Amino acid sequence: MRRTTGLAVAGAAALVWGEWVNWRWSRVRVGSSGGTSEAVVVLGYRNARPTANFINRWRVRAGLRSVAADGARETLVIFSGGATGGYAAEALLMADYAKSVLGFDGTVLLEDRSATTWENITNVIPLLEDVDRIKIVSQPAHALKARAYLRRQRPDLAERLVRASDYRPGEWMLGKPLLALYGLWSLRRLTAEERAGRVGPPE
Repeated sequence: MRRTTGLAVAGAAALVWGEWVNWRWSRVRVGSSGGTSEAVVVLGYRNARPTANFINRWRVRAGLRSVAADGARETLVIFSGGATGGYAAEALLMADYAKSVLGFDGTVLLEDRSATTWENITNVIPLLEDVDRIKIVSQPAHALKARAYLRRQRPDLAERLVRASDYRPGEWMLGKPLLALYGLWSLRRLTAEERAGRVGPPE
């Protein structure tokens, strides 16, 4: 009985920890830039099939729910990712899913050469020059890494970063402890200053 109770407590603690860590990452290195135009950058994931896989489909949905969520009238959705999985570019597969399955008819741009997160940021920078706000969409740890890379490459553009809608309480709840562990590993090369930063209030 004690062992069962202990496992239940440990499991609940892991879920709470995973939820909190992902919540926090989603709010680091973002501000409250104003303006009427925005870009939503959706980062691709390795896609070893001819259609968007589960993770890329989720990222597309998170990207589309980030569109004009805070009042922007002009939004570009930029899908970023090359053909790292051996089929078509991740950007193309995500755009096709957004249009043909989800019925998205907004403005879409493709960045289809990147093979790494650093390249994602390098290659989308020319598409971000004229927007007032920038949202980067992925799993929270990955999006934080991308925001840190934007700050390294173009600190002036990083000042335009605002929150995307890629975190929701309870979404991926059972997987969030694993995502948190993987996130800690993937963020290990960022400086402590890059992993910290502004954290907004809970919603």
